[in-house]
Amino acid sequence: MTDELEKEVNDEDEEEVKAWYIINTFASKERQVKEDLEKRAKSMGIQDKIFRIICAEHEVPVLDEHGKQKMVIDKKTGEKVPKMKIENDYPRYLFVEMIMTDETWFIVRNTRGVSGITGSSGKGAKPFPVPREEIEPVLKRMNIIDSDMYSDYKEGDRVKLITGTWVDAEGEITSVNKETSEVLVSVMLFGRPQSIKAKFFEIEKVENQK
Repeated sequence: MTDELEKEVNDEDEEEVKAWYIINTFASKERQVKEDLEKRAKSMGIQDKIFRIICAEHEVPVLDEHGKQKMVIDKKTGEKVPKMKIENDYPRYLFVEMIMTDETWFIVRNTRGVSGITGSSGKGAKPFPVPREEIEPVLKRMNIIDSDMYSDYKEGDRVKLITGTWVDAEGEITSVNKETSEVLVSVMLFGRPQSIKAKFFEIEKVENQK
């Protein structure tokens, strides 16, 4: 086997085993564990095996008892700015994209703050990866769109809008634009079909499609 062919085979093997795993941690420690794991991956030189680490945090506005946006004084500018707080859509969990080997498994489970890995039965058995259909909604909520998601959607698929004005509306994809990461969805609104443009992270497939 030539060096070029051997490299191609090895690259294909790595792509086959790259997957997402759910890491268990403690409430309010998710970001710290994420940072610690990133530092360990870098210091151990295994960034080619541990890729993305997602802590599902995002900022949300703080409202008063009347539902109005609270304001605070920015210490640097002295101006009033909206008061925000951090929320986590998946407390006590991190999502790690990696190639599961003895080395990466040891590093992850021995990182400070990691209490376990979902899908691991213990007794030395490596955990199972998260199925693609389960990790995709997590990525979308973080506005992360992978190119391989495009292949999962085609004209005629029935989908549900998961955000925006028409949230929970269901319809059929009439066109897919991979360049803009958008689809057109035909939904019934007020008794008439309407065409709605949506991003890939704004839709999910409806189960039990025929």
